[in-house]
Amino acid sequence: MSKPRIESYKGPAAGWGALKAVGAHLSHSGAPLANVRALLKLNQPDGFDCPGCAWGDPEHGSSFEFCENGVKAVSWETTSKRVDDAFFERYTVSEMKLWDDYRLEDQGRLTRPMRFDRASDRYVPIEWSDALDLIADHLRALNDPDQALFYTSGKACNESAYMFQLLARLYGTNNLPDCSNMCHEASGVGLGEALGVGKGSVLLDDFERAEAIFSFGQNPGTNHPRMLGTLREAHERGCEVVAINTLKERGLERFADPQRKLEMLRGGSEAVSSMYLCPKLGGDMAIVRGMAKVVFERDALDHDFIARYTHGVDAYRTVVEATAWETIEAQSGLSRAEITRAAEIYIRSNATIICWAMGITQHEHSVASVREIVNLLLLRGNIGKPGAGTCPVRGHSNVQGDRTMGVNEKAPEWFFQALERYYGVSLKRGHGHDTVSAIRAMREGACKVFIGLAGNFARATSDSNVCEAALSSCNLTVHMSTKLNRSHLVTGRDALILPVIGRVETDAKADGTPQLITVEDSMSMVHGSAGIQRPASPMLRSEVAVICGIGERLLGSQVVDWMALAEDYDRIRDQIAEVIPGFSDFNRRVREPRGFWLGNPGARREFPTASGLAEFSSDPLPEAVLHQRLAREAGWLTLQTLRSHDQYNTTVYGYDDRYRGVKGMRRVIFLNPNDIERLGLEDGQWVDLVGREEDGVPRRAEAFRVVSYDTPEGCAAAYYPETNPLIPLDSVGIKSNTPNSKSVAVRLAPSARLA
Repeated sequence: MSKPRIESYKGPAAGWGALKAVGAHLSHSGAPLANVRALLKLNQPDGFDCPGCAWGDPEHGSSFEFCENGVKAVSWETTSKRVDDAFFERYTVSEMKLWDDYRLEDQGRLTRPMRFDRASDRYVPIEWSDALDLIADHLRALNDPDQALFYTSGKACNESAYMFQLLARLYGTNNLPDCSNMCHEASGVGLGEALGVGKGSVLLDDFERAEAIFSFGQNPGTNHPRMLGTLREAHERGCEVVAINTLKERGLERFADPQRKLEMLRGGSEAVSSMYLCPKLGGDMAIVRGMAKVVFERDALDHDFIARYTHGVDAYRTVVEATAWETIEAQSGLSRAEITRAAEIYIRSNATIICWAMGITQHEHSVASVREIVNLLLLRGNIGKPGAGTCPVRGHSNVQGDRTMGVNEKAPEWFFQALERYYGVSLKRGHGHDTVSAIRAMREGACKVFIGLAGNFARATSDSNVCEAALSSCNLTVHMSTKLNRSHLVTGRDALILPVIGRVETDAKADGTPQLITVEDSMSMVHGSAGIQRPASPMLRSEVAVICGIGERLLGSQVVDWMALAEDYDRIRDQIAEVIPGFSDFNRRVREPRGFWLGNPGARREFPTASGLAEFSSDPLPEAVLHQRLAREAGWLTLQTLRSHDQYNTTVYGYDDRYRGVKGMRRVIFLNPNDIERLGLEDGQWVDLVGREEDGVPRRAEAFRVVSYDTPEGCAAAYYPETNPLIPLDSVGIKSNTPNSKSVAVRLAPSARLA
């Protein structure tokens, strides 16, 4: 661990800093040679898919198709450390609750199934058969299947996700909350309303043809670093890249490609963006509205496209023209001149891609913001032509695939009918619980069994203290995991930890033949993945084997031959091909190099909406976003929660945030220097963060160091999951029900901690 300090970072993203970090993480794993061998198979046609982000793979990749964060993900999973029986004999659950996220996961790989023993406050060994029997017994004992929750993380592969949702629906519930509910739900809702499909429309090849790329609310240097190479290559050939992000992120400014040997030797780097705008939190929709005003004013419309393929442009134009520039400037935090410059870049381009991430999707008006982005693209026909379209950049490697496989608490009617037709059963209709409503249901006693397929539910969700109390009230909590995490310590009356095979490891059939799993990236490309390492313990089971084991005990084999599917995943893919459109001949196509594209009707200018056309939205701008409302209240700030560089979602790889100059610590809050002065604080001072308590729930995160940073006035930033307790459970997006993690009201109070 580095000595805690703050220091300015002036270098580019990646480069020698990334190579140094790669070496450190490989060494820390305790198995550097095994990890190097694994990296040579990472994102290769005959290897395994990165367990990190969902950025696409190029059609003609290199021998090193990985980034710094991919190395962290692989070395974190292939560590030589083990959490064995002796570990659980040494530490009680109460002791481990005092550890932070890094220390918990850094203990190493789980090695055998464990059951919580309340009397000793310890996890104790349990046999696999007994663990699966226990789950089936708890589920059978419920008065109603809707008292159970089946949660899925984006770490899960297509095959386990399909079997998990099938288990839940055959059991009798649609309670399938998943990590999409917390991140890109607004993208799915907004794109579905506008274009008929809730996925992005572009392929990676489109970035080679785009004349302009707009990146909203994302930090590729930390969250999906391979995207930086794509953006830099676009910029080098003359494509204009516009970065729009609340913080100045180094990865969107300059990038040094570790694979360019001469550049590395010379210490060189290249610009990534040609324009960088820093709006206030929640101001992105206003920026896009301003750009649309300029497009209308200059009559820079694709009239033929609008007439042939869209509906509602007149109503949208009326709303745009009625929106005053004063309103746009106040909400966005940018000037009319800045927004006009961005609009002029858009107008000059004949092929534009707009990318976005959680900076767009984790606000109250997030769905409206996604719709506004689509509006802007439609005005100039930037849907369904080479080099143009929508690109919501997903997080975990298969978060999009899980939804495709039916992990959806609001599955469409066609999906139910397809399942019924293939399996010869009648299924329950109606919406199940998403992530936020699942927490409410547990808190109110309406749900009593929680089964988690990967992930770290207790740390990923908002209102952490409320979530932990809700989980603790369950009769049973079950977590399928590779490593120890906080959710394992938030036990129901009964609790199980079930250790599973990781993405890097070989999942073999009974005869020793390796199994193949599949994932879907942000561009709807479906890839095969086969691990190469020996599993961390002979007692590990695959996610599919665990799910099928539960299914056999709970439901029998009359409808589904669970054990046959667990023995050969090709059989699962054959069933997927019969149920889900786009997967015909699944087993053959996924074995082709780089897999296959599921397609998107929008790319063909076909829109499966009610009207059969792409729909303009005429939503007005919010009357006032949070930073505007809080400006009327002395002492309050709008906080966004975000990742550090040594982090991927809730997995914390270390205590450094290289590009933001943070070393050896995580409990920091980034503030504008003027806010520090206005609030009577000092750079380096320790404060507590206090959230809203109107619902009677105290919300406080203690001991954060003030860091002076280039962030808009009134807007602060700090890392999650440490700040998740500050987000009220009921603070969610309209239509998406996603936590408003980028719009959190906080005030700062003196901390008991001394510098």
